[in-house]
Amino acid sequence: MIHLAAIHGKQTGTEWTVRRFPVRLGRSPHNDIRLEAEGIWDRHAEIHLRRGEGFVVATQGEALASVNGQPAQAAVLRNGDVIELGSVRLRFALSPTRPRSLRVREALTWFALAALCCGQATLIYWLVG
Repeated sequence: MIHLAAIHGKQTGTEWTVRRFPVRLGRSPHNDIRLEAEGIWDRHAEIHLRRGEGFVVATQGEALASVNGQPAQAAVLRNGDVIELGSVRLRFALSPTRPRSLRVREALTWFALAALCCGQATLIYWLVG
C-alpha cells in the first residue's frame, strides 16, 4: 500500500491510501484520485506497480509531471518523493505497516512445550516404574 498526501495546492492536507494498482490521478470523477487544480488534465497520470522496478508514475498523453523537481514522463518512485502534477504537489510514501498479532503462535508454542514436558514426564514414569 502507498500513501499520497497533497502538500501544495487547493487540496493541501488531503491524504489518500492506495491499495489497488494502477491508480489513476486527474480531474475526471472517473479517476481513483480526483485532483481539482490548475494544470490538471482529466486523466493526468497513473501510478503502476511493476515487478522488478517498484512503483512507477507515468503521465498520460501530453500531460506534464515532475518528480523531485525533475520533469518526467515516467519515473520510478521512492519513499518521500514529491510528485508535481499541474499546480498540485503530492508526497509519495509507503504506508506504515501494522505488525501482526503473534498471540496465537505464542499460545501454540507454549502449548507444544507443555505437551512435550508432559510426554517426557510420562515416558520417564513408564521407564522407571
